[in-house]
Amino acid sequence: MANRDTEAALSTALEETLQPGCFTLTPQDLSGPPVVQPYPRSPKLLRKTEQAPAPLTQKQLSRYLEELKAEEARTEAHLQSLKKRKANLAKRVEVMKQQAKERFDVMRAALQRDEQAVKDSLDLDRRETSAKLNQIIKEWQQHLSTVRKNTVSAQNAMEPKGDAAPSMSLIEEVSCHKKPDAAEESIRLNQERFQNLLRKLQQISTDLQAQLQRKTFLLDGSNVVIDQATSHSQIAITGEGRSLCISSEASNPQSQSHPLQFDQVYCALATSPITTGQHYWEVDVRCCPAWAVGVTYCSLQRKGRDKGAKLGRNRMSWCVELRDGRLTAWHNDRHVVPTGIRGRERPGTVGVHVNYKKGRVAFYDADGMELLQEFSAKLTPVFDRVHHQFVEPLYPAVRFLRPQEGHLGPCHMEIPDLQA
Repeated sequence: MANRDTEAALSTALEETLQPGCFTLTPQDLSGPPVVQPYPRSPKLLRKTEQAPAPLTQKQLSRYLEELKAEEARTEAHLQSLKKRKANLAKRVEVMKQQAKERFDVMRAALQRDEQAVKDSLDLDRRETSAKLNQIIKEWQQHLSTVRKNTVSAQNAMEPKGDAAPSMSLIEEVSCHKKPDAAEESIRLNQERFQNLLRKLQQISTDLQAQLQRKTFLLDGSNVVIDQATSHSQIAITGEGRSLCISSEASNPQSQSHPLQFDQVYCALATSPITTGQHYWEVDVRCCPAWAVGVTYCSLQRKGRDKGAKLGRNRMSWCVELRDGRLTAWHNDRHVVPTGIRGRERPGTVGVHVNYKKGRVAFYDADGMELLQEFSAKLTPVFDRVHHQFVEPLYPAVRFLRPQEGHLGPCHMEIPDLQA
């Protein structure tokens, strides 16, 4: 009962307090202690708000104005330099075009001279053959004239003219027979020589196209140097990192502790990665009976002998290889046999072209610039592709494979310096 009386009294007092006009703020209420921020401001910000910026002196303003004018002059000069470079671009390109035209004009002139020489040779052969045939035709025309004359004489002799009989001399003259001379068969155009010429021209054309294609690739030639620190310990590297061979002498034992060194697979990687652009290099494999040439991500396994450490046997690497005299191309542990004209032959030099942006790597027989195999998402659906582009830096790579039994020759690879 007492509690109910107390609650009623408090409710009445609260209603009286909240009546309109009874709740006002006085100046004394606003002059209380400062409100504390829930997150204190930094001392640096507090110093900025507490300290008003000091006005610049006349000397400071003058120096600042001089700096602005100097910066303006430098900017204008740089802009003029850029505009001048832009204006000179067209002139420079025209000069380069003219220089290229002069080089091609020299080659075209040589081709035109050779073409004219071939035509002149054919015309000379035609004239000589024609002169010989004219002489033979003249002789046969004379023979035909004689035969016709004697035919008329024989017909006249057969007509009855009393008891006179034909003379034996007339009969012998009429019965004479001219046989073709065996030398006539040899009077003809030199077809065999012409066919040989066509074959030579075809070979020259093929070689020229290959050289022109190689010329384009050489513009993207890369300086490939093998990394001794991460290569297998029994791969001896000489010639400024361009010559590799298998050596029975083990390398420094301390180098075998390198975490990125191959310990079981005879593999070697280049020192510099490929991260953009187009690159081309070649590997001379004439003195190696079994090999693999390709590219790989740095994440290729370095320890052990399983597929993760072998070129082409995983998703991290692409290669062509020669094993037991058979050439194949590998990626993700799947392979195909090159289908080119020389695909079944053993190439002496393997060319590798990488277009990093387009996710393309192609292998060529560098002697004839014939495509051995191309790896890309578009052209090789037989290979599993997770990405249409390269997702890591690429490293040029080579691997020595086990040669056929009984092989006693050298086991050596060479990387030519294409920029020399």
